[in-house]
Amino acid sequence: MIYVMRHGQTQLNRAHALQGRSNQPLNEAGEEQARTAGAMLAQRGVKFAHVFSSPLQRAVQTAQLVAPGVPVAVDERLIEMDYGPYEGTDLRNPAPEIIEFFSDFVHNPAPAGMEQLSSVVARTGAFIEELKGLDGDVLVSTHAIAMKGILEYLTPSSKGRYWSTYLGNCAIYAITCDGKTLGVPQQLAPDGE
Repeated sequence: MIYVMRHGQTQLNRAHALQGRSNQPLNEAGEEQARTAGAMLAQRGVKFAHVFSSPLQRAVQTAQLVAPGVPVAVDERLIEMDYGPYEGTDLRNPAPEIIEFFSDFVHNPAPAGMEQLSSVVARTGAFIEELKGLDGDVLVSTHAIAMKGILEYLTPSSKGRYWSTYLGNCAIYAITCDGKTLGVPQQLAPDGE
């Protein structure tokens, strides 16, 4: 089974900022969210054989807290969407072009300077395809938009539904894998804060 999860809370999450590729650590609440997620998975009998993470500190810390003692392999394809000049934007008062983009991800391209969603799907999809041959449970620690890219890639019939789905900190989706085929993602943990 492959478990894809969003990192725990950071101070920028708490401040409602578009944090993108800024290298923020988890705050205390985020550390507790990750420990709780790890305990829930352990209680279900999950034993991670492989752990992958975005290179950003908040994702690596989450992976380490969820799967203590398992080496974390960093993969650049799991990094968050590049928000370019909009990095750090206060989401309570965003620019008009951000409001337009967020109002309809499917039909509105990302504003100039931001990574396009098709790029996020391509890189995260290429990553998830490489996990097919792995044995044992796999943890993938990433970010909201990167995680949505994986969910969109695995569920083309969603027609963009995941782009508008709220994924809280430490939200988890489980994906079955028989060695050749990746299954449809199933929400495992309810959305966090």
